[in-house]
Amino acid sequence: MSQSPRIAVVGAGLGGAAAAALLLQEGFNVRVYEQAPNFSRLGAGIHVGPNVMKILRRIGVEDALNAQGSHPDFWYSRHWQTGDVLAQIPLGDYAVKTYGASYLTVHRGDFHALLIDALPPSVMAYDKYLVRVEDRGDVVLMHFADGTTEEADIVIGADGVNSRIREELLGAEPPKYAGYLAHRAVFPTPEVKAGMLPFDACVKWWSDDRHMMTYFVTSKADELYYVTGVPVEAWDLSDRWLPSSKQEMREAFQGWHPTVQALIDATVEVTKWSLLERDPLPLWSRGRLVLLGDACHPMKPHMAQGAAMAIEDGAMLARCLKEVGAQNHELAFALYEANRAERASKVQRISHDNTWLRTNEDPSWCFGYDVFDVPLVDPKTKTAA
Repeated sequence: MSQSPRIAVVGAGLGGAAAAALLLQEGFNVRVYEQAPNFSRLGAGIHVGPNVMKILRRIGVEDALNAQGSHPDFWYSRHWQTGDVLAQIPLGDYAVKTYGASYLTVHRGDFHALLIDALPPSVMAYDKYLVRVEDRGDVVLMHFADGTTEEADIVIGADGVNSRIREELLGAEPPKYAGYLAHRAVFPTPEVKAGMLPFDACVKWWSDDRHMMTYFVTSKADELYYVTGVPVEAWDLSDRWLPSSKQEMREAFQGWHPTVQALIDATVEVTKWSLLERDPLPLWSRGRLVLLGDACHPMKPHMAQGAAMAIEDGAMLARCLKEVGAQNHELAFALYEANRAERASKVQRISHDNTWLRTNEDPSWCFGYDVFDVPLVDPKTKTAA
């Protein structure tokens, strides 16, 4: 083990943790460097589709997540004012039968905890804020804010939209503000009263210029989450998020259906986040450095596939390193990009357009994807998207 190339994963988010778990399964020598001082259960919900559940099956946490999450029978899209159904996409048993795994919604912190717990504690290094990385050709030197340095043979940048690894590869460049804010809140499921619709397990309310996505985050359906997309012209990028309020929510969704108003009334605490993007990058790797997830393709959350793409990236990268060997890292990285860039760019584009499942459509190209079984494309014959 000590003789195999040392692989450093910078960032223990969903993509980084999944990549580390899969690399460890393949016998690679892995260490994860996370800037947070410890793990915390951050308050947000997340969709986990069959394309991700098949990866979690490999990691060994599929059953635990199935037990924790809510299993909607359908994804509903509804009209903002009337509540009329605009689309009804079958999930539930249909997803298991058609796509090979379940579709669920869950608290992001509970999902993240399962991935972190799948890693041996000895692999994790917390409170490691990367300030600089040097690829010296034969080795990579990482400099951390606490004054320490660490060496690795391969460094995987799973360090988010403001990635230091991306900066080293392509230079400093802030992400683009997408012109929308996302309000986020998790709170106990309120009572259904006269004039309201029963709470759908998974529903997106749409108007012409904004939306609210809402779903249960527990198997008991006792906790709800919503995330919005509201146009706001300007935002200071130095603020990733700020507190919001019920009053601000009422103003943003004035005149919306009583069911939406009930969600706002039941809100305990709400925050607002800037939605950030980047154009597709000209490269995902160079030398001993490689990117995954938001570090190379940050996207609006409007397909609920941002974390899914990061986890798929981690799985494909592990597959490619196994395929050609970590000693052939540059070939592995070329193989990885050739087999990920087109799909990630497609999801990025549809997320940007915010059209996903607004009307009845077939999502099988997304949900039915299996990162372990898809035939690998030769990078020599492929021009990355």
